[in-house]
Amino acid sequence: MEFTQVVENRYSCKNFSGRKVEAEKLQVILEAGRVAPTAKNLQEQRVYVVQSEEGLKKIDAVTPCRYGAPTCLVVAFDKNHVFTYPGEKRDSGVEDASIVATHMMLAAANAGVDSCWLNFFDPDKAAKELGLPENEEVLMILDLGYAAEGVGPLPNHASRKPLEETVVYC
Repeated sequence: MEFTQVVENRYSCKNFSGRKVEAEKLQVILEAGRVAPTAKNLQEQRVYVVQSEEGLKKIDAVTPCRYGAPTCLVVAFDKNHVFTYPGEKRDSGVEDASIVATHMMLAAANAGVDSCWLNFFDPDKAAKELGLPENEEVLMILDLGYAAEGVGPLPNHASRKPLEETVVYC
């Protein structure tokens, strides 16, 4: 698919069918995350693939927003291996994990797999529920699957502010 089509047509799926994501497509999605840029190439991301009934119940215990997705990618980062920026007010953990997650989300759209970026959950509760190491912080959960019949973007999906309202040339 043409890149502009991928970014324009991708939407947050809020109702998935039971159809599972094929292993080959999942590998392509995960590979897109693997090659995503990170600060100083630290690659501090951790991606947990949750597909088992037990694992999905753990996701359901921390968020009502799985929407029936048969696969969830929990994107976290190792807090002990991030780049700290000059001034020491921020580090690269959240942004690097966000870049990884975005690469996977767009790769999913390109592969014809629907997704939804979830942030409606308590990251500490999610980490505890999934038994993640204490040094890892959960950034987001990416629902993956195929939209249920008749499901499409929300009505406001195509509503975007003009560039003049969001871009400033200096």
